[in-house]
Amino acid sequence: MQNVKPAFDLHVRKDLCYNVLIPKRYIAVRIAILGMGLIGGSLGLALSQAGSDIELVGYARRPEVAERAVALSAVRRVESSAVAAVGGADVVVIATPVTAIKEIMSEIRENLSQGAIVTDVASTKSQVMEWADTLLPDTVRFVGGHPMAGKELSGIEAAERDLFQGCIYCLVSGSKSTGESIAALEVLVKRIGAEPVLIDAAEHDDIVAGISHLPLLLSVALVSVTSRSSLWPDMARLAVTGYRDVSRLASGDPRMGRDICLTNKAPILRWIDEYTKALAELRTLVSDGSEEIEQVFTEARKAREDWNKKRRQA
Repeated sequence: MQNVKPAFDLHVRKDLCYNVLIPKRYIAVRIAILGMGLIGGSLGLALSQAGSDIELVGYARRPEVAERAVALSAVRRVESSAVAAVGGADVVVIATPVTAIKEIMSEIRENLSQGAIVTDVASTKSQVMEWADTLLPDTVRFVGGHPMAGKELSGIEAAERDLFQGCIYCLVSGSKSTGESIAALEVLVKRIGAEPVLIDAAEHDDIVAGISHLPLLLSVALVSVTSRSSLWPDMARLAVTGYRDVSRLASGDPRMGRDICLTNKAPILRWIDEYTKALAELRTLVSDGSEEIEQVFTEARKAREDWNKKRRQA
């Protein structure tokens, strides 16, 4: 690693209540990405575009996926094991399914460099933060991560270089985090075109349960109830944009959906209960033939238009 330009520029954090100067030991040169699916592959592609000063090392459980990641230039090289991939890495990104993170942490803990920053990209955070506290050595710095980006397709072939452009990237501080490690990851996040946002793990899980996990379950439920109907052959011929848009998330990775439900149960159940209550109220209005249902549509349209306007202005 001689004469390699640092991947991150030294900078002072002025937007927090304290100033943080990132020391050279946190200036990442080698980044290991464990898991080369949609997010891991897209992260590698984005970092490859960000500069040749970053050495990207990858690991994928399936050799053909690892080979494809190299062919696409998502990583410079791959290792045959997660343990080998993290050796000498300044930053380690765990981009595996959520329930695989615990096992990965157990495997790599002994081979992590002292002072290395470890992060993840899982869509649930509380459980991951607990695993990090328990399994990772005190010699490393762990900061939870979740890029609010993705699509219904999965795998390395679905990876996109610009997937993170303009997206919110959640960062979660834990007992093994420091101001320096958070600041270093914020630089990394900005370098791939995303906006870092610091958030508490429990708050994150409650929020995404409503805006991400609930929509996923609603999409799955819609496809399940309609496709099992005896009318489905005719329904399928008539279904167009409305059905396509609402059912889109049902095309996602089934294991990812399973892991979300297994690691964020309480918040998801609360949002399901809230949705069920709202749906029951709509059912009553429909059953009663009440014209008041128009007001519900009006309020929902306004709420969505306000959200969409703010999103476009951001």
